[in-house]
Amino acid sequence: MPATTGQAALDLLDIEAVVAAARDAGADAVHPGFGFLAENAAFAQAVIDAGLAWVGPPPAAIRAMGDKAAARRLAAGLGVPTVPGYDGATQSDAALGRAAAAIGYPLLVKPASGGGGKGMRTVRDASALGDALASARREAAASFGDDRLVLERLIEGPRHVEVQVLFDRHGAGIHLGERDCSVQRRHQKVLEETPSPAVDPRIRAGLTDAALRLAAAVGYESAGTCEFLLTDRGEWYFLEMNTRLQVEHPVTELVTGRDLVADQLRIAAGESLDTTQAEVDATREVGGHAIEVRLYAEDAEDGFLPATGQVVRLRWPRGEGIRIDAGIDEGDAVTGRFDPMLAKLIAHGPDRATALARLAGALDETVVLGLVTNLRFLRWLVREPAVIDGLFRIDTLDRIWPPDDWADRVAIPDGAWRAVGRAIGRGGWRLNAPARLRLVADDGTERTVEADPRVADVDAGGDAGGDAADTSAGASLPVTAPAAEGAALVDVDGRSVLIRLAPPPDVDRAARAAATQHGSGPAEVTAPMPGNVLRIHVRPGDAVAAGDPIATLEAMKMEHVVATPIAGRVAELRARATDQVVRGQLLAIVEP
Repeated sequence: MPATTGQAALDLLDIEAVVAAARDAGADAVHPGFGFLAENAAFAQAVIDAGLAWVGPPPAAIRAMGDKAAARRLAAGLGVPTVPGYDGATQSDAALGRAAAAIGYPLLVKPASGGGGKGMRTVRDASALGDALASARREAAASFGDDRLVLERLIEGPRHVEVQVLFDRHGAGIHLGERDCSVQRRHQKVLEETPSPAVDPRIRAGLTDAALRLAAAVGYESAGTCEFLLTDRGEWYFLEMNTRLQVEHPVTELVTGRDLVADQLRIAAGESLDTTQAEVDATREVGGHAIEVRLYAEDAEDGFLPATGQVVRLRWPRGEGIRIDAGIDEGDAVTGRFDPMLAKLIAHGPDRATALARLAGALDETVVLGLVTNLRFLRWLVREPAVIDGLFRIDTLDRIWPPDDWADRVAIPDGAWRAVGRAIGRGGWRLNAPARLRLVADDGTERTVEADPRVADVDAGGDAGGDAADTSAGASLPVTAPAAEGAALVDVDGRSVLIRLAPPPDVDRAARAAATQHGSGPAEVTAPMPGNVLRIHVRPGDAVAAGDPIATLEAMKMEHVVATPIAGRVAELRARATDQVVRGQLLAIVEP
């Protein structure tokens, strides 16, 4: 999870460089974490060959189970149900096209290596298969160094349930129960919990038995996770095994009272498991419930696009049953080379309702200013009836987000405008009256506020409970932080919003805005996120229809197609393949 710079990310996919760094540091063991080379058998073998202890499963187990195609074949041989699909060695577009036709649409394209939803694509008809294969290969190669793909029939609306297993080097193995990871966007998990609200004793017995048999069949050691799809009819299918520690391991730790990393280290040192299945089951019976959400550097309100910026103000919650696993500190810069996950917020309680209430309170207390995160979205999510009632499926978010009244819910409140006016606190002088400032937010909204000196200073330290109050209005003002000259950041229900002094009136700017609003002018196609231009799909003079792709951008190992909002002709191109662009940068102009 800890975000890394672009150069560091490249080094962490370089086996020789990582092993050399470990030896130079005088390390005697390597724990691969849960990203980059964590499921690379060649890396595990290189660590062992270097005389270092490998904190993970044997290379042979990684090859057998870390490869989704091989894992599917193994599961089928053991009689464990799998989703119908293709996991063959022939990887040409023609072979995959024939396999897709045999499987039937819709289907899922996913990398044979790695995890975390990277590279997965849903394809609903044959015409979209070629582009899906190409983009999935690029993302898989960038994320895992392996561009092989697997095809699977798309199971509509299932739950995603996984089983945590733990095996020592002496053949003993246990499971630590299941986790429900059904709340997802773009095939990546957003909220995870244990136990699953959908798993009864019969289903649990089937899932855990399959997970233990699969792991034992490959001589597994250390912590691992078998993932399954669960339908409303109680049918389940094996998906894959993650031969590493999972991002969501804290929820299992809180319910079982175990430290999975400590377990991994003890197993790597040759120790036997210090517990039995019966003891784990008994602990889970009284262990309560735990729920985790992932704080991402992304704009959930703009298609979950990656976001960048500096962490100017940071405040984490405290309280009973709250755990924070963070990869950022105040002052850190989050660039387009970062993984988008910034932190995990986990809540534990004696029951699900208590855990969920504690998590909602913790999210309300969290403040991140300087870059856009999904914090405001998470606050909404944990209060949604589908989450409260435990009814989420992996496609639920696609259907309910954003709610129809979202724009009204998140309008910048008066208190935020006043807080920024006080934070900027200059200009706008008027005789015998409070100074007035004309402000503009990063969404283009403008407001005139009074820079009233009677308003108390807003929070400057970021400590819990440190928000200052608007004493003139008797209401609390949001947290703010200084930005550039004449600008400030303000927390609006969990979203970092930049508000600055509005520029003087500009006739040309107003005319362009009016033309665009009435559909009579050209459309400026801009970058919705910072990133690298992978491909330009058009040339100057090309005719395009509304929705046609103009460019494909990549950031945080994710691809995004930028389309034209209008039909017309490409008048200008302002970007080329390999260019690095910032959010809002002009890519093309399309004339109607």
